[in-house]
Amino acid sequence: MAVVLILLPFLLLGVAVMFIGFSGGPGAAREAYLTRGGKAFKIAIPVIYVGLGIVVPAVVIASREDHTGGTPKTSEQVPSADVESGKDLFRQTCASCHSLSAANARGVTGPNLDQIGDVTPKRIEDAIRVGGTGQKRMPAQLLRGQDAKDVADYVAATAGK
Repeated sequence: MAVVLILLPFLLLGVAVMFIGFSGGPGAAREAYLTRGGKAFKIAIPVIYVGLGIVVPAVVIASREDHTGGTPKTSEQVPSADVESGKDLFRQTCASCHSLSAANARGVTGPNLDQIGDVTPKRIEDAIRVGGTGQKRMPAQLLRGQDAKDVADYVAATAGK
């Protein structure tokens, strides 16, 4: 049914273009409509105009569902206070080096966290504790305790999503 609703306006528009073309142009098509058109023809053209001008926009508006701002909702969950704290800490401490789209971070020194597979809170906490992968680019224990856990939870919840 949805396919028919999508294709019907294009078919009607195609018929109108063919009529104009075979009539000899827009002026000749208008003259044919006003003078030579039969009763069915005089009904069909306004129906096409109404269909294209009112029905098609109404169908598009009605099928919008529950999208707000043009972007569908990705999650119904409200983030916990720890995850929100982790987001703030990530932006303050990690965003200058790491890329993470959820935090709008575009760092170039550290790895892109959206492209790392198997992102778990434990893996992130271990990387914070030892200083990344051991290449001495990230200081060890940059964050500690609950702060490290909050950032790990935040990154695990958002990386690559």
